[in-house]
Amino acid sequence: MKKKPNILLITSDQQHWNTIGAFQPEISTPNLDRLVREGTTFQRAYCPNPTCTPSRASIITGTYPSQHGAWTLGTKLLEDRPTVGDYLAGAGYRTALVGKAHFQPLKSTEAYPSLEAYPTLQDLDFWRGFHGPFYGFGHVELARNHTNEAHVGQHYALWMEEKGCANWRDYFLPPTGTMDKSVTYRWPIPEEYHYNTWIAERTNALLEQYQRSDESFLLWASFFDPHPEYLAPEPWDAMYDPDRLTIPSVVPGEHDRNPPHFGLTQEERPDFSHLMETGREIHGYRSHHYYEYGTKFRLTDDDKKKLVAVYYGMISLMDKYIGRILDKLDELGLAEDTIVVFTTDHGHFFGQHGLQAKGGFHYEDLIKIPMIVRYPSRVPAGLTSDAIQSLVDLAPTFLSLCGIPVPPAMTGVDQSGVWLGVKSKARDHAIVEFRHEPTTIHQKTYVDERYKITVYYNQTYGEIFDLQEDPHELHNLWDEPAYASLKTELLLKYAWAELGKEPMPMPRIHHA
Repeated sequence: MKKKPNILLITSDQQHWNTIGAFQPEISTPNLDRLVREGTTFQRAYCPNPTCTPSRASIITGTYPSQHGAWTLGTKLLEDRPTVGDYLAGAGYRTALVGKAHFQPLKSTEAYPSLEAYPTLQDLDFWRGFHGPFYGFGHVELARNHTNEAHVGQHYALWMEEKGCANWRDYFLPPTGTMDKSVTYRWPIPEEYHYNTWIAERTNALLEQYQRSDESFLLWASFFDPHPEYLAPEPWDAMYDPDRLTIPSVVPGEHDRNPPHFGLTQEERPDFSHLMETGREIHGYRSHHYYEYGTKFRLTDDDKKKLVAVYYGMISLMDKYIGRILDKLDELGLAEDTIVVFTTDHGHFFGQHGLQAKGGFHYEDLIKIPMIVRYPSRVPAGLTSDAIQSLVDLAPTFLSLCGIPVPPAMTGVDQSGVWLGVKSKARDHAIVEFRHEPTTIHQKTYVDERYKITVYYNQTYGEIFDLQEDPHELHNLWDEPAYASLKTELLLKYAWAELGKEPMPMPRIHHA
């Protein structure tokens, strides 16, 4: 009897869709380029929410943030939500996650306790004895910090100690007990103790274990980079010359037709109080000019160039360790029977439209994501596809490819036919949600093969972009009289798409 296919999911964190060397010559990613050659690249893949917890919860549940309940950072995916790991484990699969989970908040409450919160986060005795189960993963090895954030702990800290790095706290926990903001660009941590090294080593150890036991597996290697802060160990911090990179910037006048908060981001000290915002929320609305980095509260043009250079360096470093994992698959003879998916949880701004990082702006830079699928002799090699994908589709597609019925509660679309090259598309639109707090920062986007419409809770403004004629999204058509009928059509399509997010009903029994 033939063993069922394995699944290796490799994700980055906050990676712009156009940062793969095979399509963008200013960055070097030889191992992702290898996946491009050996698999299919989907150039119209989207996240269901441009922040971490909601999108990551959608990956494992196959449902949208407004359905699974972890709708923003600081919310929690409840443990009773069924996940793809639960279904695969029930079919005899081994399931594991190494790296970033972020299904739970950093703050634990009596009503919603969190294992990823203080003080448990840094209780190393607890993590010595805990490896799951966790959201359908029978085995987990977790960390929470991005670069030198003080949130370091869990299994990553234990690994550093096992490797002889007794002074690991020096790289994360200065005397203040918080992130050391004086450290910029170059992270002093040796590469041998970097979390990329840890993720690749532990992922490969699990691959060896599964190969010895001849067990089918779902294994998620969940990398933290290139999520800011922008830090890389040498020589990766200096791999790219900032003066040789193309640095995006705002186009004069592009926000004139946009909702009012877009233009405010370009002011020195904008007032977002009407949105119940301070103007300093990293995931809300802020001044582009006063984006905080290190001890700085204003970025110079040189800073903006250097940030991109380090961001690219973080991606290239991660690519090296993705290569270690791909090489191990080959060494163990597992590659032919393993579905490899590379993607990220959401995109990133590094100057596009005059914006930095992320927030309530549904430009393609933030909601479109890289996605590559490799399954030798099944998924076409060297192909690029414009078929629309969403992270919410991963769970039902994995189940389908493994011969497991997709549960009716999963609202993602089974993309298996598209991945295998026997169907041209499985969906004609994607839906993206964003809700930072229960305020007016609450928006939803419908995007189809040509157009995109974004609507805001309790507001009359919005956005419509023609992605065919205006791929850089510079001309908002929302208030253009000539496009009034298009606006009506897109609003209706969006309304029906929202209604279509309801879980599929149970099959009707004939004559019952």
